[in-house]
Amino acid sequence: MNTAVLFSSAKDDWQTPPELFAQLDAEFHFTLDAAASRDNTLCDEFFSERHDGLKWTWVLFAAAPTVAWCNPPYSRGLQGKFIAKAASERLKGVTTVMLIPARTDTKAFHAHIWDAATHGPRPGIEVRFLPGRIKFVGAKHGAPFPSMIIVFKGDK
Repeated sequence: MNTAVLFSSAKDDWQTPPELFAQLDAEFHFTLDAAASRDNTLCDEFFSERHDGLKWTWVLFAAAPTVAWCNPPYSRGLQGKFIAKAASERLKGVTTVMLIPARTDTKAFHAHIWDAATHGPRPGIEVRFLPGRIKFVGAKHGAPFPSMIIVFKGDK
């Protein structure tokens, strides 16, 4: 099996399918896109490569809670950093809804999402497995991996 195809990509900024985003936005009412570019952002407020969301707090306004959408870069290393950032921002009151590959064997999944002691998600975290393979905007084919939505519920 050629695993290079499964774990690499010629690009790192695949845009979320509009119907998936619309469904989640109707439920959560996003105020921030935590990992975007000017060309693919889905929210008025966003962090890009230029204004790195890993370096800044995701709390937008003290008076209103931030609800962030995050379809992080899928390259090795960056995805885990965004997962850790979402877990950290949850403790500041930021709710983050994240689209990531359903790779339950990663260090980031076990360090920030799954609680081995309870055999379930960590407190304040919800895991939603998506059926089938999603097709990102501009992709010729569906993703070569299953995906999941992780909800980091803001706790402040």
